[in-house]
Amino acid sequence: MNIEEEVAQGKKLPVMEAFYTIQGEGRFTGHPAYFIRLGGCDVGCIWCDVKESWDSGKWPVLSIDKIVADALAFPGRLVVITGGEPLMYDLGPLTALLKDKGFTTNIETSGAHPFSGNFDWVCFSPKKFKKPHPSIYAEADELKVVVFHKSDFAFAEEHANLVNSNCELRLQPEWSKAGKFSPMIIDYVKNQPKWKISLQTHKFMDIP
Repeated sequence: MNIEEEVAQGKKLPVMEAFYTIQGEGRFTGHPAYFIRLGGCDVGCIWCDVKESWDSGKWPVLSIDKIVADALAFPGRLVVITGGEPLMYDLGPLTALLKDKGFTTNIETSGAHPFSGNFDWVCFSPKKFKKPHPSIYAEADELKVVVFHKSDFAFAEEHANLVNSNCELRLQPEWSKAGKFSPMIIDYVKNQPKWKISLQTHKFMDIP
């Protein structure tokens, strides 16, 4: 079996970086977490702060055994799989192994590809640049919409109408536009209390 076949089966994955830190945003803000950032993305967000992740060919392809062994070196047992766009890959084998080793598994995804994997928490952050795959809506535990433009409030409501009724709803100002949109988000959430605010606390606190 060649590397391409192993990647297609989720036995090996391109890993841009993996690091132990504090989750800075969303439902698990403040929790110690091991991040696994997979290489490869075809969504193309203009504000992406990890554009170097987009080309999967730049990053080492690691076995899931190696990925999990590296995670086990740290005391925390919360793993966040992110990207890039992690659902470009079959995450079933990786998440099965993580769960077998006692990890809580989270994902941060744009939902642009078919859902896969066994996750305890699914943070769905849709983007206008590539339409989400329909499979994400039933799986999402958290809808997190980044507000970069005034039209993103309507975009957020569009997706809020599609997720399941237990999904938590969050609006997050895009970092470079926070001065402009934070007051608008505050007013919006006060008037639409089904929403909560998410902030990138790791940037405020300079958490690497």
